[in-house]
Amino acid sequence: MTRDVSLAEDLAQDALVAALEQWPASGVPDNPVGWLMTTAKRRAIDHFRRADNLRRKVVELQQARGREEETMPDIESQADYIEDDVLRLIFLSCHPTLTPESRAALTLRLVGGLTTTEIARGFLVSESTMGQRISRAKKTLSEAHAEFELPAGPVRAKRLDDVMAVIYLIFNEGYTATAGEEWMRPDLANEAIRLARMLAALAPDEPEVLALQALLEIQGSRMPARLDEDGAPVLLEAQDRSLWDQLLIRRGMAALQKAAQLAAHGAPVGRYFLQASIAAQHARAIRAEDTDWRRIAGLYDVLARAAPGAVVEVNRAVAHGRAYGPDAGLVVLEEVDGDSLGDSPLIPSVRGDLLERAGLHAQAHEAFTEAASRTKNAGERTVLQGRADRNRPRGSDSDEPPSPTRV
Repeated sequence: MTRDVSLAEDLAQDALVAALEQWPASGVPDNPVGWLMTTAKRRAIDHFRRADNLRRKVVELQQARGREEETMPDIESQADYIEDDVLRLIFLSCHPTLTPESRAALTLRLVGGLTTTEIARGFLVSESTMGQRISRAKKTLSEAHAEFELPAGPVRAKRLDDVMAVIYLIFNEGYTATAGEEWMRPDLANEAIRLARMLAALAPDEPEVLALQALLEIQGSRMPARLDEDGAPVLLEAQDRSLWDQLLIRRGMAALQKAAQLAAHGAPVGRYFLQASIAAQHARAIRAEDTDWRRIAGLYDVLARAAPGAVVEVNRAVAHGRAYGPDAGLVVLEEVDGDSLGDSPLIPSVRGDLLERAGLHAQAHEAFTEAASRTKNAGERTVLQGRADRNRPRGSDSDEPPSPTRV
């Protein structure tokens, strides 16, 4: 309605502040969404009055309000309205005026509620770089007088990749938080799973959309086992798999099977399908030692060709290390450009794991110590520092560098 992202953001915040001030005394209104919208619109009218554009803008806002009231469903009778509204906002924010990276970043900030630091982690860039990118995106939309209309048909299909990327990044932040005391943020992860399900219902014939749902549900099934009784993080191979959410696994497997059926009839698949297939291998293993790591390594080899990137290569190093021995994993890891991941703890933590498995404890200690110093998450730091302490040299340590093995 305002045709201005920054102004719309300010008005929404003003309405929320008004609710925080008034609702404790007056009670939550019967239609809280309608209350917030009305309050924000009134603030908008006040803004345009001050800008000496009252007559034209009031007409636009009143017309928009009339159209909205004609089409807006009865909120009280639709339990899933808010969820649909979030998905609609994601589609609106992934605006074609912006570059793909800026679309996702701005949407994560405006709709996903992620901080600039969290978004920067997802894109493997510095916080200052991401802050500038988001600011430029807002400015670009304002200068272009971008229209925010809900896309439909082919236009909506073109935005699917951006929307999927946003949902995936929201899940990742919930599954392993960038910073803070908590290792996970289940609220974010569960919201991403719900969004993925709604997106799959919206595009049931898109195998990559179904694969995204499968990936998030299968990975999300592990959340009950990712913390011990004391709240300390538990890594995948040490988790009590009886705690995994079997309903989520079944739903994820069903979505993956449907995606595979569509692929068998010629529909293209990509990184989400491959990642979901990897997650399914873990879900099928009753015990950690039953995991088919050679199959997983093969899937990562395909993923590295389909969606090359540093994170994929690091995970591929883990898979090859489990499938063919730590030396094989180190060979893959040595090829990764460390600068491409910035100050992420990912590379040193994986290097430490492979060195520990190779019996090179002094080098593993150094790698885990470096990784622990890089993370901003307290839970992850506890795990990494614990592994560093476990590999701390006692007396003289005669580690020899590993001899590379061709795979």
